[in-house]
Amino acid sequence: MRILSGIQPSGRLHIGNYFGAMQPAIRLQDEGDAYYFIADYHSLTSVQDGKALRGFVRDVAIDFMACGLDPNKCVLFRQSDVPEHCELSWILSTVTPMGLLERCHSYKDKIANGISPSHGLFAYPVLMAADILIYDSDVVPVGRDQKQHVEVTRDIAIKMNETFGAGLLKLPNPRISETTAVVPGLDGRKMSKSYDNTIPLFEEPGPLKKKIMGIQTDSTPVEAPKPVEGSNILALYKLVASQADYDTMVADHLNGGVGYGDFKKRLLQAMTEHFAPFRARRDEIVADKDYVEKVLAEGAEKARSVARKTLGRVRAAVGLGA
Repeated sequence: MRILSGIQPSGRLHIGNYFGAMQPAIRLQDEGDAYYFIADYHSLTSVQDGKALRGFVRDVAIDFMACGLDPNKCVLFRQSDVPEHCELSWILSTVTPMGLLERCHSYKDKIANGISPSHGLFAYPVLMAADILIYDSDVVPVGRDQKQHVEVTRDIAIKMNETFGAGLLKLPNPRISETTAVVPGLDGRKMSKSYDNTIPLFEEPGPLKKKIMGIQTDSTPVEAPKPVEGSNILALYKLVASQADYDTMVADHLNGGVGYGDFKKRLLQAMTEHFAPFRARRDEIVADKDYVEKVLAEGAEKARSVARKTLGRVRAAVGLGA
């Protein structure tokens, strides 16, 4: 079973990235032939500062490995080190119906949130399809909000197979964890850099405390019971606390007598303790200056060996080359 997942280096990773995408991907590295890429081609739709982008790519690689991704168990690489992605994307675009792209909610959401429309942003699902199809991927772990992109990938693959020959491209399947909840941001909406409501994955202690103590709550007095449904604090605490500690906080919400400030302090402590081993591993990786580039270069070599075979098959089928 080949597993494929990518993460975009468009800024500092946050805990929503970790629990929504990174943690499931790390768990899957023991289940099959796993390929994980840093999607720097995709990030060009939002990051247009070369120095910043290179820094983001490096940080994503470091953070992913600090959280448990093992280069000895999987292939980790930079998307732009495998240019075959872009050639396959163009070939796929020649059979992709406009209506299919116009129905993609991701483009509409980004425009609604003030991102300037561009061809790259609109054609994003085609490049994503190429990312998946070029590795003959069987499984693509995604959040529910990304499921549509895998469905679009399947539609494009079916169109290619109908046009150029049955079995040309393998149809992937999404893997959606039923236990993965949407991680709320500081304002209650989904945690997203677009909303500026994130908790960075490796935030420094001072800023982390400020962010958590600033989580929006209602005005329920200390002595009164607190609502459990829709509680940002509880939703975040559940991700990093033991079941017993979570149950205690729920009971304290229902019984009253404990204020939101105390709940936030418990959340801060649990979050600090949960990520402490990852932070220590991150320091080790950063200390070895050549390690990250070595991992990415070796990963790209392995990825290209697979991508070239798929692209060669597609080029022959569509009539490119001698």
